[in-house]
Amino acid sequence: MESSHYTNRAGDKPARYPGSITDVPGIAVGHAQDNIALTGCTVIVAEQGAVCGVDVRGSAPGTRETELLQPTALVQHIHALCLSGGSAFGLAAAQGVMQRLQEQEIGLDVGVAKVPIVPSAILFDLALGDPTVVPTAEMGYAAAVSASSGMVAEGNVGAGTGATLGKFAGIDRSMKGGFGTASVQLPNGLIVGAAVAVNAVGEVRHPKNGRTLAGARSDEKGSFIDPLSFLTQLANPFQGTLKPGTNTTIAAVACNGSFTKTEMTKIAQMAHNGLARTIYPVHTMYDGDTVFAMTTGGVESSVDLAGMWAAEVLGYAVHNAIVAAQSVDGTPCSQEWLT
Repeated sequence: MESSHYTNRAGDKPARYPGSITDVPGIAVGHAQDNIALTGCTVIVAEQGAVCGVDVRGSAPGTRETELLQPTALVQHIHALCLSGGSAFGLAAAQGVMQRLQEQEIGLDVGVAKVPIVPSAILFDLALGDPTVVPTAEMGYAAAVSASSGMVAEGNVGAGTGATLGKFAGIDRSMKGGFGTASVQLPNGLIVGAAVAVNAVGEVRHPKNGRTLAGARSDEKGSFIDPLSFLTQLANPFQGTLKPGTNTTIAAVACNGSFTKTEMTKIAQMAHNGLARTIYPVHTMYDGDTVFAMTTGGVESSVDLAGMWAAEVLGYAVHNAIVAAQSVDGTPCSQEWLT
């Protein structure tokens, strides 16, 4: 099989990009996972509420409460996001997040109660580990309890625990995906962060130099199958190697800009460029790629500036997810394959 444009060279070891989505004021992150069954969920909490938009570009998504994020919807603030493995089963994890926030009296005040608003998106990780074990409400609750504004673990944690990538040539040639985060602080006081669970059909490329970090493994260690060449040779690309809904990269970008839901929807749209720069192919019929964009407010800034940096930082987070991932069950990580 043909290999891609990059074969690792001695001494090539990508460094992590700095920062975390928790650098955004008012944002906390918690993980919970089953390290044996290889599945988990990640919760991004905004206790004081956050204005949020969403953009879904993959054609096999699994989501909850995304209609509430449309600019025409009544609800203006969310209180947490839940990113989960487990395919559609994993949507149950958001219920546990709601329970935890309800106990803290966090939510939309409807007079007789406070209802936590917790949009969610899932990825398919059933091919790795035990497919009968999926994130539950209890796991979502545990992730919410553990949420903090401190350092965020990356790699085989949370929603990235059972994530894989490079599956366009079949699961037997895939590599380990994972969870990553990054952030940047701009001179005007705007802070933009991103968090992502990478579980893609495609390969992952370095956001700056375009070298392949992980993908469909070729027969030669350290090299990869080129997706464009491989898929062009097939009469029915993907149909012989993939099942519907078996992938998906899910992400959140956050900032402290004073933006409306309409503007946050635009930022979510622009943030997808970060996936397009680092994952190839992306937004396929077999991915459910979804990006949420949330803001805690406070800083006047340009939507275009925030959107540009959201894309940039999301690309960094994808990179960090792959650098931090560890090999499991015969599925190698980037650090192992390129060494």
